[in-house]
Amino acid sequence: MRRLTRTVAAATMAAALAMVGACSSDSDSTEGGDGAMEKVTYLTSFGNFGRDSYAWVAKEKGFFRDAGFDVEIKPGQGTGSTIQMVSGGKADFGPVDLTGSLLQFGNGEAKDFVVVAAIQQRTMAGIATVEGTNIATPKDLEGKKIADSPTSVVRNLFPTYAELAGVDASKVTWVNGQPQDLMGTLAAGTVDGIGQFVVGQPTIEAIAKKKAFMLPYSQYMQDLYGNALITSTKIAEEKPEMVKRFSEALLKGLDYALDNPQESAELLKKNVDSTNVESAQAELELMAGYVRSSNSGATLGTLDSARVAKSIAILRGAGQLKQELEPDQVIDFSLAPKA
Repeated sequence: MRRLTRTVAAATMAAALAMVGACSSDSDSTEGGDGAMEKVTYLTSFGNFGRDSYAWVAKEKGFFRDAGFDVEIKPGQGTGSTIQMVSGGKADFGPVDLTGSLLQFGNGEAKDFVVVAAIQQRTMAGIATVEGTNIATPKDLEGKKIADSPTSVVRNLFPTYAELAGVDASKVTWVNGQPQDLMGTLAAGTVDGIGQFVVGQPTIEAIAKKKAFMLPYSQYMQDLYGNALITSTKIAEEKPEMVKRFSEALLKGLDYALDNPQESAELLKKNVDSTNVESAQAELELMAGYVRSSNSGATLGTLDSARVAKSIAILRGAGQLKQELEPDQVIDFSLAPKA
């Protein structure tokens, strides 16, 4: 009987130790150490178009979950708004136009945020119009009415673009518009053009039922990056490993979305009912060249300090920066993916 009692006790102890070991293993997989998923709020760059579907892909394919995150994805309202939300603690991460973030920081309009990864290696900012508006060149914008969000990088970067493209910016009228309404406004003929990423062309054509024309800023500003992922300075300083894990999961979603544009468009449709799958797929196909441009197969998300310095020089040369600015004042290169 004593032998049986010792055997049962030993088995019980072994089972208890196995359970403790399993719990310990689970807790090590997350930042919090208690086995719970870490809740994160992520803002898209501008509404919920195909260009932003990679975040939904990262969520649906389990990339966020595998990294220990429970992510809530909300539609963003442009660079200025996203910076305010992230720096103010109302969101944890979001993509903003890198050049726009340089303008915001360099002109003292924003602080307490930091760039941790590139999304596009070339800027996708531009102005979109449709046939019938008589806009074929930048100079044709003079005397026209353009709609965009007040915080959009397209709008805030326009003076620099106008100077380089030979446009009298004072002769262009800007009116306010919300991201979700811009394409409809253009389709209705209320305005002559809208601020828009160049990959939005398929979606504009689907809504307007007309051929769309794009005036890309990259034609005159080739060194500019496109969107970049930001977080708050507080999160970056207190949770650097968490930032790296999130960035890696998001970029994994980006890579998958570019390789599987149709599936990714369908995943976006699953989460955003208003999605036009065909247009979303086309946006992703167009975006691939901007994400992988200059990367030559290297790791996605990399940032080059010399290129950022050139971007700053362009802005300073156009008189758009009020104070001196260095790349590492805005970008934490220690958190960015290595080439």
